[in-house]
Amino acid sequence: MMALSATLVLAISCKPKQSAYKQVYEAAKEREMQQAASQPTVVKDAGTLPPVEVSVRKEKVEPVLASDAANLKNFSVVIASLSVKLNAESLKTRMQNEGYSVILAENEQGMYRVIVASYDDKASAAAKRDEIYQKYSALGNTDYLRRTYGVPFNDLWILERQY
Repeated sequence: MMALSATLVLAISCKPKQSAYKQVYEAAKEREMQQAASQPTVVKDAGTLPPVEVSVRKEKVEPVLASDAANLKNFSVVIASLSVKLNAESLKTRMQNEGYSVILAENEQGMYRVIVASYDDKASAAAKRDEIYQKYSALGNTDYLRRTYGVPFNDLWILERQY
């Protein structure tokens, strides 16, 4: 009986402390939310974000579809490298809806390269890469682009095809 009454006294005495802590916590959270709401949100234009330097990677790749073989040239603009074929096909469809002739190519490690343009020379591929970057960076920041298109468009790169 004595143990029960001691436990009851302890439980009752802790209750006000817990309640006080909860009230202080909730008041602090409310102040934090009010401060966040009163401060202006700064959104940095993605156009001011520099693209990652033009990198050229040399790889042996093969088109996923035989019908794309003739269109896969020596230098290609890669917008994404994906390990899951279904994800690569989904991105291909989104970019085709944007007007690109997309090629899926697979490297020797099983990675799918989503290619939006392919050329015989590096200069043309670099120019197209910059054009695509400028187009999409003007639409919004990288978070918006990732949510909308599935890629941020700030890490485009050039694939030099090896045979």
